Amino acid sequence: SSQNLSEEFAEAARHLKKEAPRIQFGKIDVTHQHDLRKEFNIREFPTVKFFVDGSREDPIDCKGVRQASAFITWVKRRTGPSTVLINSTDQAEAIINADDLAVIGFFKELDNDSVEVFCETARDVPEMPFGMTASKDVRANYSIQKNTLVVFKKGKPVHNEVLEDGRQNKLDLTRVIKTFTLDLVTEYNLETSVKIFDVPVENHILLFTPTNSETFHAIYENYKSAAEEFRGKIMFILVDTNETRNGRIFEYFRIREVDVPAVRILNLTSDAKYKMPADEVTVENLKEFCQNYLNGKAKLHVSSEEIPEDWDKMPVKVLVGKNFNRIVF
Repeated sequence: SSQNLSEEFAEAARHLKKEAPRIQFGKIDVTHQHDLRKEFNIREFPTVKFFVDGSREDPIDCKGVRQASAFITWVKRRTGPSTVLINSTDQAEAIINADDLAVIGFFKELDNDSVEVFCETARDVPEMPFGMTASKDVRANYSIQKNTLVVFKKGKPVHNEVLEDGRQNKLDLTRVIKTFTLDLVTEYNLETSVKIFDVPVENHILLFTPTNSETFHAIYENYKSAAEEFRGKIMFILVDTNETRNGRIFEYFRIREVDVPAVRILNLTSDAKYKMPADEVTVENLKEFCQNYLNGKAKLHVSSEEIPEDWDKMPVKVLVGKNFNRIVF
């Protein structure tokens, strides 16, 4: 909420006043400031913008940062180095084990395009520590030959991304890394919905099922297995159909009691919905559905009512989505 973020923002300002007195903080209620609102294209609230060197042109948007601690890191990484330079294995281990998550860039040398993209990415993901190294010994310790970004979770490597000059962009890396701020499968509720939309992944797959059914455990395990393969490309979400507060999502996807368990993919950019053609929620069916979707082969799902039994009894025929094409064309 706006109120909540306002408090976190104030907390960060107090902290940074001591550490970085040159950074000024201000708060504007734009309800009556229509000119400012227009000039800076303010569409949602709250919006945080960072102005550099006294210029009104092109301020930097601070998106998706909700905690004071992450906000402090975000500001520091904008005004100073965005990653820690690692020279020894001990130093690497200290960073990797200090938090739940850590990102380390292993490079052969520190002056190439990949390093630049890595440092830019670090500025946009203040939720976790970033370190980089060009030390041969450190690379050897983690058995890494190529320029590679590694995500560590609870001290163990969970994702390796080989960095090829000019091949990756900041958004690709941000997308992959930010998915690790969520679990492999995220259950949808009021609290997680904010986090879900903060991660820049536009493809969401949703499993609609009651979490207290006898088959739930088996289905959920299958869902998690498939999720591992598509991390960073498709976000896996679980929607408990017993939870009455999820009613609006069922309506949006036109899910009825008789349909569950049901699996849908939603593309946030185009708002297009896709239905998994198979009824059984197996690992194979899920993987095939996701792969077809990513390859552009999945069929768009147009919700339709069932065809009424007496649709053609009268001179004016009754058309629904399911018989429209056949009858009209």
